[in-house]
Amino acid sequence: MSLAAMVSEVFARDGVMSRADPQFQPRDGQTQMAQAVAVTIEKGGALVVEAGTGVGKTFAYLVPVLLSGERVLLATATKALQDQLFARDLPRLVQTLGLPVRVALLKGRASYLCLHRMKQACHDMPAHERSVARVLTKVREWSHSTLSGDLAELTGLDDRSPVIPLVTSTRENCLGSQCPNFRECHVHIARREALAADIVVINHHLFFADVAVRESGMAELLPTVRVVVFDEAHQINETGVQFLGLNLSTGQLLDFSRDVLAAGFDQARGLADWLALSRHVELSARDLRLAVEATPRGAKIRWMDEIPEGVPAQGWQDALRGVAVACAQAQEALDTVSEISPDFVRLYERGAELLARLARFAGPCTADGVRWLDVGAQLRLIESPLDIAQAMRARVLAAPSVAAEEDGWPEESSGGPGRAWIFTSATLGTDERLTWFTEPAGLEDAQVLRVESPFDYALQAALHVPRHLPSPSDPSHSRQLADWVGDAAGRLGGRTLVLTTTLKALRAIGDVLKARFTGPGALEVLVQGDWPKWRLMERFREGASAGRPGCLLVASATFWEGFDVPGDALELVVIDKLPFPPPGDPLVEARIRRIEIAGGKAFTAYALPEAAVALKQGAGRLIRRESDRGILVVGDTRLVTMGYGKRLLAALPPMRRLDSAEDFNTALLALTRPSTTDPICL
Repeated sequence: MSLAAMVSEVFARDGVMSRADPQFQPRDGQTQMAQAVAVTIEKGGALVVEAGTGVGKTFAYLVPVLLSGERVLLATATKALQDQLFARDLPRLVQTLGLPVRVALLKGRASYLCLHRMKQACHDMPAHERSVARVLTKVREWSHSTLSGDLAELTGLDDRSPVIPLVTSTRENCLGSQCPNFRECHVHIARREALAADIVVINHHLFFADVAVRESGMAELLPTVRVVVFDEAHQINETGVQFLGLNLSTGQLLDFSRDVLAAGFDQARGLADWLALSRHVELSARDLRLAVEATPRGAKIRWMDEIPEGVPAQGWQDALRGVAVACAQAQEALDTVSEISPDFVRLYERGAELLARLARFAGPCTADGVRWLDVGAQLRLIESPLDIAQAMRARVLAAPSVAAEEDGWPEESSGGPGRAWIFTSATLGTDERLTWFTEPAGLEDAQVLRVESPFDYALQAALHVPRHLPSPSDPSHSRQLADWVGDAAGRLGGRTLVLTTTLKALRAIGDVLKARFTGPGALEVLVQGDWPKWRLMERFREGASAGRPGCLLVASATFWEGFDVPGDALELVVIDKLPFPPPGDPLVEARIRRIEIAGGKAFTAYALPEAAVALKQGAGRLIRRESDRGILVVGDTRLVTMGYGKRLLAALPPMRRLDSAEDFNTALLALTRPSTTDPICL
């Protein structure tokens, strides 16, 4: 029996899934996707699947993957989905299908406790602030009981905690097999378990980090895998360009400076003036940051020529030269003590890598890339390719024999099917060939399948554009939208998510709503940045429960996708403006310039598809189950007044239109009646 036939039986009305779960309902779209995945696994090649919300895409690829008996790599965009696959979905399916499958979870270094660095940090405990010392003590106590070393086990540890860099390793500072704690190293153990597993769950960052530097452990793992699945695949282009480019930051220099000082004082005190060497690197990093002191934080400076735009040439060149001299002097001292400890060998190598990056940034940018300065709390020098197409074709999708020749991978046995690549997401484009995704990812020749959502959007959801709002370019837009949202959320009792396109709008709308809802019993206004993301999501999902008031959440960036709130905790999603790419972003500008040089129209070929996909992602937060109801509001009148609005509307699910304020008020009133089963757009 073919794999596709086996998959069809599993998803049939009287199949294994329905017998194992009385709530299971066969879905044509899910079965169609699962069959396509099965055929690709059997024959090899690349398959791109856009599976609308509610299709059940996770099980649609997991069932054929498990039944195939192949070694498989599953890559997700977020750690949350990675943990869900490993801890919930895969164990459930393995049990349902009764298969002897070994599954492993593999994350990047920053997710695992480094015992060596933790001991160093605890040794320097008196030098840390009291709050940092408390968390360090908690980490040390947990280290005695954890088996995986995955920091996700530590509840309450904020991703932004300053403790995390102290107790985790990076590629630059890891001692590898020379580490005194190598045998019990959590990263090493996780990689070893991955090599022995049938299915390995990783994330996109880990995959592309390996494509860039061949260091994440995938160099050994990938050649043994014949099937690779990318879930949340819409993110791979932006993730890939982060790793396939080059960056150097003042933060990296400061880390190097601190590690030189700590290792020197601890293991070679008196053999070099470690304080002076460290201070020299630190001051050179400060001078590099001061070279752009006239530029406000958050700015991105174009770097088209030898010198970044608006930066004094002499000051910039002197600052780069100062960093190079400081790193070279530190290297000389490290070389003299390299035999004392592997820490010094690794620090010497880090210095060499910093000098190599400085040399690259002192020369011209690659012809097919773009370079800029990112000005923040630290200064980042960045060079990036415009997309991942070339790298995907040459270094990822290449035939095994080519990859083996270039990277030392073993060749597959001749005569069998090639490697199978599956790329899937709820949002991959707006046209039939999904070119928004396939072209920058180098997947123009892949098979493409689009599976529509099974939800009845005309019954479950409605779309409204408030016509009274001013143009998004009007300075009062955010304030007027916030006032309107306050009225609607007040009547709804919260249950409102506001998605903004900029941090400026996030703060403006959040401030207005916070000022409006104060005092006992008022709605609780949650604003991204006030709490860690997991706490915001947890509180929002609780809604008006256990005597707590209802709440509304104002968020940006990561909340546009991957934020799942089924049920009546979310019934109103408001998007402040059409999410066109930011015009001042150097990467965006370079992509636009490439299209225009080739004779294309950048707005229709790039800006409009980008906005359509982002709008579709934001709208996807609203309806997550067949029983959900809600209203999507877009606070940008261009959606209904400009000609291109039709293309953007076509990208959205087929919701009913609420053209007037009266229509909206009626629909909002319907949402306040939990027992009604009527369409919300009456």
